[in-house]
Amino acid sequence: MRQSELRKLPSVDRLLQTEDIARLVEQHGRGLTLDALRAVLDDARQAVLSGQPAQGAEALIAETGRRLMVDARPSLYPMINATGVIIHTNLGRAPLSERARRAMAQVSVGYSNLEYDILAGARGSRYIHASDLLCRLTGAEDALVVNNNASAVLLTLTALASERQVLISRSQLVEIGGGFRIPDVMRQSGAELVEVGTTNRTYVHDYAEALHPMHTAIILRVHHSNFQLTGFVHEPALAELVILGDEYAIPVMDDLGSGTLLDTEPYGLAHEPTIQESISAGASIVTASGDKLLGGPQAGLILGKADLIHKLRRHPLARALRVDKTTLAGLQATLLAYLEGKAAEEIPVWRMITTPLETLARRARKWQRALKGTGVPMDVVPAESTVGGGSLPGQTLPTWALALEVPSPDALAARLRQGTREPAQAPDLVEAPPLVARIEDNRLLLDPRTVLPEQDGALIKTMEAALSAQPTQV
Repeated sequence: MRQSELRKLPSVDRLLQTEDIARLVEQHGRGLTLDALRAVLDDARQAVLSGQPAQGAEALIAETGRRLMVDARPSLYPMINATGVIIHTNLGRAPLSERARRAMAQVSVGYSNLEYDILAGARGSRYIHASDLLCRLTGAEDALVVNNNASAVLLTLTALASERQVLISRSQLVEIGGGFRIPDVMRQSGAELVEVGTTNRTYVHDYAEALHPMHTAIILRVHHSNFQLTGFVHEPALAELVILGDEYAIPVMDDLGSGTLLDTEPYGLAHEPTIQESISAGASIVTASGDKLLGGPQAGLILGKADLIHKLRRHPLARALRVDKTTLAGLQATLLAYLEGKAAEEIPVWRMITTPLETLARRARKWQRALKGTGVPMDVVPAESTVGGGSLPGQTLPTWALALEVPSPDALAARLRQGTREPAQAPDLVEAPPLVARIEDNRLLLDPRTVLPEQDGALIKTMEAALSAQPTQV
């Protein structure tokens, strides 16, 4: 019986002669089509051997087409962030401004003056496209851009402290997302880690007692980006460490982690140290991210004294960590927004932080009206947004969210993460991308603070499709 069913399955050669497969070959290439066709036939044979009837040619061709669409679909695609976490590491961190996106697109087409001095008609430096702006904005003598802040820390310690001592408070031996640990990076650089003080209290004299004029290369301060020390605690101010460093001619490095150029306090948040403040306090080297609170593309910023930046720029590791033309174009466009005083209105991260409560409530009510026809109980409720991205731990912003009462919020959230498309319908990705929400008090919440205004239509479509599923599913 099974052998007779197996004989009903068409051969690869026979299917290749059909018009439908010929169209797939034209669209996806012969190699990919053959791979998909063979995989489909293998599955069909296994199904027959398990007791199922043989599939016909039409069904096999349709499954081949579906598999090819899935294989050709990018694994990286847009999503709607309705979680209320502004800098969401898992969802790509900071959305880029329109100006940054336009600059990156323009420079990616054809050639550019990335490393070409137009006036001299000779080779130039790629670093000038961001370093001049960084210096104007912060007061630093010079600046260098690498591919992320971890790279900035690694390059600095490798170039300036290899086989020498780096002093750091025990309270600052932090771990950030993905298991990235400051002590591990320091060891990778070849620097000798010297811990000073205690977990909760460290003083300047702790650094002074551990300091060796001949062997100490750097005094390092690491900002508590993703946690808080409270209670019986003490850490010296950066300016105090600078005084100690100047006394022994030892540079002080300040790793800000997220880093910001704008003060967060006017927007109802705790104060986050700015890059300008670290430079003004006298830090010899300041490192920070370009893609968190700064709101640009992923990058690591190194700012400080010109002689030290010069050493970093000439170190062999700098070439391995350098950024490409699109990153520099996006970063330059982002920095220009700060220079022109337009960051709060142009850069999505800051627009989200500064959005008035009444605007958030209005958008949530708009979603509620649009989804009224689904028959699902929902209400606009007060909630809290967070900055995220290892920035401002414990700090929240008041918001208004659309809360949905469904039998299984987890099932609905899973459905929303799939979007409205079927696996083979890649073109729908742009029209209605998958959506990530959050669950609180057994309700599914949609926070408009982190949904771009232009995504409202896609959000409604995704929600309608997910809510149209059977009640037992959501």
